[in-house]
Amino acid sequence: MAILPMISGPRDLDALSAAQLIQLAAEIRSFLIENVARTGGHLGPNLGVVELTIALHRVFDSPNDPIVFDTGHQSYVHKLLTGRQDFSHLRQRDGLAGYPQRAESPHDVVESSHASSSLSWADGISRAFARTGRRDRHVVAVVGDGALTGGMTWEALNNISDDNERNLVIVVNDNGRSYAPTIGGMARYLNRIRTAQTYRQLDERSEDLFRRFGRVGRAIHRGLRGGTRGFLSRFTGNEALYSNLDIKYLGPVDGHDIPTLIETLRLAKRYGAPVIVHTITEKGRGYEPAVHDEADQFHAVGRIDPRTGRALGGAEAASWTDAFAEELAQIGAERPEVMAVTAAMLRPTGLLPFAQRFPDRVHDVGIAEQHAVASAAGLAYGGLHPVVALYATFIGRAFDQVLMDVGLHRAGVTFVLDRAGVTGPDGPSHHGIWDLATLQLVPHIRIAAPRDAARLREELREAVAVDDAPTVIRYPKGAAADDLPALERLDDGVDVLVRGEAPDVLLIGIGPMAHVAVDVAARLRAQGIGATVVDPRWVVPVPASVVELAASHRLVITIEDGIRVGGIGTRVRQVLREAGIDTAVDELGLPDEFIPHASRDEILRDAGLTPSKIAQDVVAQVLGTRIPSARPALSDAADDEWADTRERNA
Repeated sequence: MAILPMISGPRDLDALSAAQLIQLAAEIRSFLIENVARTGGHLGPNLGVVELTIALHRVFDSPNDPIVFDTGHQSYVHKLLTGRQDFSHLRQRDGLAGYPQRAESPHDVVESSHASSSLSWADGISRAFARTGRRDRHVVAVVGDGALTGGMTWEALNNISDDNERNLVIVVNDNGRSYAPTIGGMARYLNRIRTAQTYRQLDERSEDLFRRFGRVGRAIHRGLRGGTRGFLSRFTGNEALYSNLDIKYLGPVDGHDIPTLIETLRLAKRYGAPVIVHTITEKGRGYEPAVHDEADQFHAVGRIDPRTGRALGGAEAASWTDAFAEELAQIGAERPEVMAVTAAMLRPTGLLPFAQRFPDRVHDVGIAEQHAVASAAGLAYGGLHPVVALYATFIGRAFDQVLMDVGLHRAGVTFVLDRAGVTGPDGPSHHGIWDLATLQLVPHIRIAAPRDAARLREELREAVAVDDAPTVIRYPKGAAADDLPALERLDDGVDVLVRGEAPDVLLIGIGPMAHVAVDVAARLRAQGIGATVVDPRWVVPVPASVVELAASHRLVITIEDGIRVGGIGTRVRQVLREAGIDTAVDELGLPDEFIPHASRDEILRDAGLTPSKIAQDVVAQVLGTRIPSARPALSDAADDEWADTRERNA
């Protein structure tokens, strides 16, 4: 009989035998492989924490005992055990989120999917429980070894050790990887623990000894194993890392041995002070295609064949990341001073080709964006030109360093922001919609937003030629937009994409939104409205030719896929006012909200950033009236009422 369908909450685990828990783990793995293969999602990390999550929910009483997942991409098993087993629309609109989400369940505590913050959350929650007399409640933080490369975890550990009168359990999920293999001194230290011959030999001898006594001996071994491993760890130096912090250490523990995990977590729960439980897990566990994937062990996948792990669908179009990867490698061959820096995202940001050609010119700092940016300022001071490649959502973690270490010192550092704008299924903490609004606050910064792969290549070359100020190249997720040639390039580098027959509307398309602007212009032309479309290419500072064009048009429309509050449209408006130009400006962009997971098209449609909606609104302004509906040139549906209205207005 299948067990998983009978699990509606964590307490349903209490009545299960050890054998049934093992069966449940197997069912969960099969469920994940089958369902995530249909929708895409974070498969490898979740396959690696099946037994660990079962043990956590068996020992602790969620949500009374909050469980905080660092990043949360490994929370699928947690969702299944807390009554959420409909994965048919995972990461799609109205379906389950790919990360913890409070609206889904009281068992979800922290929604942010940025790494290294879980220990700070757990520290704060446990202090609050102690302060308000709820000392019977426990707090559990599940943090990966990759997240331990982030400085926040060590800031939190320093403070956690300052007050030991709290029920706080820190579970280190050590699989040697974050997105890719964990790097740095911490990684080497943990790897020594995992592979130490002395430790393994002692553990094996211990297990052999107890097994000689049959079932009773094996039971005693399971019960003592957590404590025994803590003792054995002294022979390998495991505890040295945490001893000076005055935090109890248990482990390392086999993260796929449910009985041992349960016993060790019970020991930690009874301790009555902060405890670190070090578990060793295998990313992609139980699924051969994931285990043997050299890239990232199926960290995140699209739709795949569950039997083979192969991607479904036709050949993927070249992505923005591909274009950047190829061009940077070529630039690296021409310019030996160019160096690449990233934060645990060598492959996802496209730096692998560069690293393969120039292995001594790549610096992966782990999940430590602040250090990446500040060290880049030092690299620039030393005569190099660092290219810092990050996801757009993560640049906010290092804003102070961009401002004070790079900006203030006029350092020649190029930031390449992948996944800028709307990213879609990963939800609010992964949308890269704040970079345009925040980074333009940095004095002297120059920001480029390419509309297609050809512009990305040329703007990247222009960026690395700047040595007296920070530069930024930002582009979205997925397949690169089709090349959109310019009619002409003005003296300051602005591309004119469409020349209107009359100077009615100036459409300024930011990055890939230039394609939307060209579509809008065609719809307006069908209504007798002249529209000029420009792509500034470098959107900060605002080019002089954009100001001149705005002065000669009746209306300016800026279109961007970042938040409109403080975005490029706001900057254009300010520059025009400073120049004494009173042309009306409409700033189109995303609302200042945390946008939930959905497809990119759905999110842009909700924000009114579609050609038909923009065209309708422009026509309404130009004609000075509200248009009840739209004719085919503005939307996909014919409507005689629109034609009648426009005729009356004329």
